[in-house]
Amino acid sequence: GIDRFAAIVGGSLGGMQALQWSITYPHRLAAAVVIAAAPRLTAQNIAFNEVARQAIMRDPNYFDGNYADHNVIPASGVGLARMVGHITYLSDIAMGKKFGRSLPRKDRDADGVNFAVEQYLRYQGERFSGRFDANTYILMTRTLDYFDPTIDGLTTLPDVLKSTMCKFLVLSFTTDWRFSPSRSEEIVDALIQADKQVSYARLESAHGHDAFLIPDVTYERIFKAFMNRIHHDLGKVQ
Repeated sequence: GIDRFAAIVGGSLGGMQALQWSITYPHRLAAAVVIAAAPRLTAQNIAFNEVARQAIMRDPNYFDGNYADHNVIPASGVGLARMVGHITYLSDIAMGKKFGRSLPRKDRDADGVNFAVEQYLRYQGERFSGRFDANTYILMTRTLDYFDPTIDGLTTLPDVLKSTMCKFLVLSFTTDWRFSPSRSEEIVDALIQADKQVSYARLESAHGHDAFLIPDVTYERIFKAFMNRIHHDLGKVQ
């Protein structure tokens, strides 16, 4: 097995997991890379997740989570949940550039799919509903909601992070409003207060939360430089 990892790297929920690894297994990693994440969700984020869960659970084919017993899937609910979620992953700038107010259909009927952005969201929802399990979606959003290293405020983030032993790289993106730069900066501030080694970059991007998934020269250069430093440090230890 692997006794010690060079780095645990993650974005969004994965970034939260990387942070938790540093707390739970301080001896098992040399570095943690926390990308487009937060120390805990805001009420607004929890609200978005609840709307997504309700969309799934109110689908007639959900059957209280026992849809497999009925040989169906709550495709409509999962698709709607994905549509809601997908909006929060994009920035207003990105949606404006990609779709604007484009009207591929000109009939303007009330119940049609007229705007390009409507067509895109429905396509994303339909594609996702056949690929992702409904109960897994519910559990993943609950995992996001309940994540809080401070154990619901019983302690402070700097106190929790005092036990960590690794170096940190924290990255955020300017137009990410789902996990805004200020949330990453909460992590950075807590690490500084805990007297830990942390590097931070707030990257310019028009892609919203999805920016952490999209290739970018500056993003890649910062990550590579950090990992090269970790590799060098590990070489000195060996």
